[in-house]
Amino acid sequence: MTDIATRVYNHNWKIDPIVRSVLDTDFYKLLMSQTIFRRHRNAKVTFGILNRATSVKLSQLIDIGELKEQLDHIRTLSLSRGESTWLRGNMFYGKRQMFGPDFIAWLEGFRFPPYHLERRGDQYELTFDGPWIETTMWEIPALAVLMELHSRAVTKGLGKFELQVLYARAMTRVWEKLGRLKLLPGVSIADFGTRRRHGFLWQDWCVQAMIEGLGPAFLGTSNCLIAMRREVEAIGTNAHELPMVYSALADNDRELAEAPYKVLADWQQDYDGNLRVMLPDTYGSRNFLERAPEWVTNWTGIRIDSGDPIEGGEIAIAWWQRRKQDPRQKLLIFSDGLDVDAIERIHRHFLGRVRIGYGWGTLLTNDFRGLGPDGRLDPFSIVCKVVSADGRPAVKLSDNPMKAMGAPAELARYRRVFQLGEQAPLPVAV
Repeated sequence: MTDIATRVYNHNWKIDPIVRSVLDTDFYKLLMSQTIFRRHRNAKVTFGILNRATSVKLSQLIDIGELKEQLDHIRTLSLSRGESTWLRGNMFYGKRQMFGPDFIAWLEGFRFPPYHLERRGDQYELTFDGPWIETTMWEIPALAVLMELHSRAVTKGLGKFELQVLYARAMTRVWEKLGRLKLLPGVSIADFGTRRRHGFLWQDWCVQAMIEGLGPAFLGTSNCLIAMRREVEAIGTNAHELPMVYSALADNDRELAEAPYKVLADWQQDYDGNLRVMLPDTYGSRNFLERAPEWVTNWTGIRIDSGDPIEGGEIAIAWWQRRKQDPRQKLLIFSDGLDVDAIERIHRHFLGRVRIGYGWGTLLTNDFRGLGPDGRLDPFSIVCKVVSADGRPAVKLSDNPMKAMGAPAELARYRRVFQLGEQAPLPVAV
């Protein structure tokens, strides 16, 4: 097993680049990219980094030259023959040839497009502008680079024994969490921690710990490279990006109101089975479900990714019941800032009423809370989201107003079109 502390102490990024493969990304990114490739590959979409934790002054911690070096390295990456073979021949969600030969051929020739980077006070402005099929690929690696450079900056100067103790304490914390999770009856949990991980080597260690510590309760990892190397399932479906872009491309309020269901219609043509898990909270879950066409009722499940998870799950169950569906045959996936306490609480509440899965993210792969100097290794909330599509501003409302994104006038318009009422703000930790 990798001696992470020694690798960190003897760090040389040319040996340990932060992003080392096109596949060092989340599985949902590849699934969404195939849909984009088939339907909207020429839309011009801008993505941008937003650090919600303004107290974390990234431009003071991370050297701009090192950041450029890592981003420029990513632009040299290409899909290897072995990686292409894995995508072409592996079985995903019980299905072979998940990815069409035309998409794989495109991915084999893909290179990351240019980026725009400049310092803005205590933060960096980092944006990606161009064809959607290209700029979408930057989201995960850009976040991984910023998070790991932050980790490296904070641990720089720590001695060899300090690092050994730091990682031993963090490993013990993960292992104790796994011991608690293993006690939950019928639990199913996946690693969703790529975007805001402490580092690649640490995420890989966490996945190995889950394989041994959870056994069959471990579903797999969202990280394609780790899934391939560790021979576990690649896990994921879709994200807020699709409805955000589809909505921005709408020409009027009527098309805007229908845009989230157009996403589902396209996805349904592309994928089936357990990939038909909807993410309804982009513009408010309750109204999304109430207005949903009848055919949406037949989808496998719902992912709860903002707002109070218990309330979100109850809304989903009540909706299925009104649509004459048996919730016990449906799937709820919880993925919003989860840690063991929340998973235990959710599991106790819903066990036996619905199928349950968990996507465990930042507080799996980056829980160094209280372990680093002055709390500076604590995880923080940073995202890479759609800013605009074909020059039109993009908006996200969420079930938690603290996660809303967009210009005030557009936020007001979207709230009107999607009939979003009062919302209770909740803290956003990660």
